[in-house]
Amino acid sequence: MQSMSALIAGFGLGSMYGLMALGFHVTYAVSGTVNFAQGSSMMLGAVLTFAFAQTLGWPMPLAVVLALALCALYGLVVEFMAVRPFASRGSNAWLIATVALGIVLDNLVLFTFGKEPRSLPSALAVSPLSLGGQGLGVYPLQVLIPLVGLALAAALHLAARRTRWGVAMLAVVQNRDAARLMGIPIKRVVALSFALSAVFAGIAGVLIAPLFNVNADMGTLFGLKAFAVAILGGIGSAWGVMAAGLLFGMLEAGITSTLGSGYTQILSFSLVIVALALRPNGLFGRAEVKKV
Repeated sequence: MQSMSALIAGFGLGSMYGLMALGFHVTYAVSGTVNFAQGSSMMLGAVLTFAFAQTLGWPMPLAVVLALALCALYGLVVEFMAVRPFASRGSNAWLIATVALGIVLDNLVLFTFGKEPRSLPSALAVSPLSLGGQGLGVYPLQVLIPLVGLALAAALHLAARRTRWGVAMLAVVQNRDAARLMGIPIKRVVALSFALSAVFAGIAGVLIAPLFNVNADMGTLFGLKAFAVAILGGIGSAWGVMAAGLLFGMLEAGITSTLGSGYTQILSFSLVIVALALRPNGLFGRAEVKKV
């Protein structure tokens, strides 16, 4: 039972890494840039949901929808202020600009929300599941999380091929110049990708908040792990980063349950280094072929 609960918990945690890594994938595929403050987007989703639901007393569905809408707005701000001015000039300064903007947000939340960790109650994280009268050691939310993660990955896949904006994003990915000649608004598509990226991270924050304490720096380590997952899976492959997230989550859970939490970060990141040494383009990525 212990191994099963660890597997389910790791699967749920890995889904969160995969969701955030999908955000890295979307912006990289469309614009060749990423938001290195993706963890701040995750934190923002959790903190805003707590503020709307617990502090203001709004219904949870309304709190979640509004929190994700503001996460999307934050993604637009990141693209407009920290990415577009530099990427348009061919500068890589967006690397540090996105980090700086994330630090600004983290500290703004710290000053307004406070540094004390808060708990976000959820009916799905009260009583552990049981099988045959024996507790499994996991909450219903931990089972729901992977389902939501995989459903969102499938929705992204379908939207990219069935909707107008999805096809526009694919066109920009394939050939930006040709897409511009076809009248596709490149800047809007790139901005949309950053908004979508922030929403994915916000969803991860909302789902994980009832299982962890909500605080201003909760997204820092999650963001770092999500970027490692994106690189490990092959940042150009949507299903690759999602699969890598699930693998990474289950790896962490396995190490924690067998050796203890003290070894989790050491061994998991060491194995990531080994995997990338053997597969520089990621486990599911492909080397780019350039025509000359």
